[in-house]
Amino acid sequence: MTSALAGKCYLPCRSASARTTRPGKAFFSGAPVAAKLRSHNVGTRKVTAMNLEFDAVGGAYANALVEIAQEQNSLDDVHADVDALQALFSENEQIKTFLFNPVMTPEKKRDVVKKISKEAGLSKYTTNFLNLLIDKDRIEAIEEILEAFEQTYCKMTDTQVATLRSAVKLEQEQQFLIAKKLQELTGSKNIKLKPVIDESLIAGFTVSYGSAQIDMSVKGQLELITNELEGKNVGMLAS
Repeated sequence: MTSALAGKCYLPCRSASARTTRPGKAFFSGAPVAAKLRSHNVGTRKVTAMNLEFDAVGGAYANALVEIAQEQNSLDDVHADVDALQALFSENEQIKTFLFNPVMTPEKKRDVVKKISKEAGLSKYTTNFLNLLIDKDRIEAIEEILEAFEQTYCKMTDTQVATLRSAVKLEQEQQFLIAKKLQELTGSKNIKLKPVIDESLIAGFTVSYGSAQIDMSVKGQLELITNELEGKNVGMLAS
């Protein structure tokens, strides 16, 4: 039986997002290029180090959450919580700004988590985990933690994640049929679609998974026809 996790707007897998740093004084004082490069390199190293730290923290805390969920036989429930939180942080920048703000007290952050938990219906394990991140001053790495959990969950459950791009929103039945076909192609036990609206496709859809892509869009067909015509024109000129 096909297991198709579709119809929700999930975040694409991604690496830790780069965090920008303000340029040093050398950028504003007309200092030599060498000084600017040194300042830029220092800033780059700081951002890279921060990303590496968040990746490491993400993996460690994600594994801990997986273990807790397994022990409580709540892995699927916690995974649903992770999906809900990823969507929330993607759509609401204010919540992230508040939780990541070092000036805000842990008590105020826990109040926000309590409201989020109630409105989203999060399990007590996920709620306690979020409060733990606040207490450990690791809440700023929440996106990396959620992403690491998602990757681990997909490996454990043999789930193939695919990005479904379409010019308009596809119906649930259409997504199910696409997921079923993708399951046949990949041999995966489960398929998780991440729908994305892309009006540039004109009509139709594309499905990207791993390093492969299926292009059933009008845009793709037009580009194919254009390339074929250009190839013929080049051949005619060469002859």
